[in-house]
Amino acid sequence: MKFVKDILDKQRPMFQKGGRFEKFYYLFEAGETFMFTPDHTTDSKGAQIRDAVDLKRLMMTVVIAMIPCLIYGMWNVGHQHFIATGEVASLGQKLWVGVYVVLPMLLVSYGAGGLVEVIFGIIRKHPINEGFLVTGMLIPLVLPPTTPLWQIALGTIFAVVIAKEAFGGTGMNVLNIAMTARAFLYFAYPAQMSGENVWTYLGDATPVEGYSGATSLAVAYNASVEGTHTVVAAMGDSWYANLYDFKNLFLGAIPGSVGETSVLMALIGAAILIVTEVGSWKIIFSVFGGALFMGYLFNLFGLNAFMEMPPHYHLVIGGLAFGAVFMATDPVTAAHTERGKWIYGFLIGVLTVLIRVVNPAYPEGIMLAVLLMNVFAPLIDFYVVQANKKRRLKRATI
Repeated sequence: MKFVKDILDKQRPMFQKGGRFEKFYYLFEAGETFMFTPDHTTDSKGAQIRDAVDLKRLMMTVVIAMIPCLIYGMWNVGHQHFIATGEVASLGQKLWVGVYVVLPMLLVSYGAGGLVEVIFGIIRKHPINEGFLVTGMLIPLVLPPTTPLWQIALGTIFAVVIAKEAFGGTGMNVLNIAMTARAFLYFAYPAQMSGENVWTYLGDATPVEGYSGATSLAVAYNASVEGTHTVVAAMGDSWYANLYDFKNLFLGAIPGSVGETSVLMALIGAAILIVTEVGSWKIIFSVFGGALFMGYLFNLFGLNAFMEMPPHYHLVIGGLAFGAVFMATDPVTAAHTERGKWIYGFLIGVLTVLIRVVNPAYPEGIMLAVLLMNVFAPLIDFYVVQANKKRRLKRATI
């Protein structure tokens, strides 16, 4: 590594002020700091706090927490492919199909978003930060495996430019970038983002007779009066027994977006984020609590089969768990006050179930719920702070 460091040190003057490649300095710096610890320090004047956690380590922790969802998602893409074609396959064969489908999605996401980051870094002359390390992985994980690569590139570019760079870059965005990309593609290309035949990779193979690619959310909404949870659990018996029973929904071996199907993998990621104090456990728990509350509330009305579904089913269908762990906890767009985190997460859970059940046009309610609460997070923090000020003033003595 010292050999590489020496080469970079020799090339640095060419990228510094007055050098031949001065305008590409921040691109050079990004590559150097990705491999080595920066050798510059803060001003020696004033109090200083040393902390081992910087932006790079923070982002890498989130990436590590997402790896279980990524690996399981790759396996599940292959698993759903072989279910659809009625073939028996080994673990390795399923993983190979998943890698074949998902790896290009990751490369396109990182390539398109990274290009935008570099261009804006050069134009604005600001450092290229590591924030996109997380976003570049999140975007493919929240998309169906059949999403065309050009749409992934377009959605990524739109989200980075509009949701991030337009607000000033890393740490300044109001909306979660990955959810913005998902929302843009959903509204721009609904046929490729929803429906019964877009969730499973089929390739050139012919699906088995009676096969349907409907997700658990689609099945739940279209359930008959015999009870949503019964219908969901029985759905798929014609081609794959117990596809949507509660155990399978929890484990995630079902049709869905690449990284969102497994609640178990999302909870493993949550444990990593909570132990490292990167993600807020208050937000994660309150999202689940809000979803359960709204589910019980709908049970009281019972106007249709979807409303009658047991509340705990809302925690394992769709991408609620993944959204609660990796989207709602975004440190930039989430609430920052301790009480505000409870309110913010609870409302995300409530809105997710409300959108799912009431509006059939948006079956995956977590997407709109997170984006809506991103907008209201500063307002929540404002009123929490104001309420705290009022309480302290009442206790103050003159």
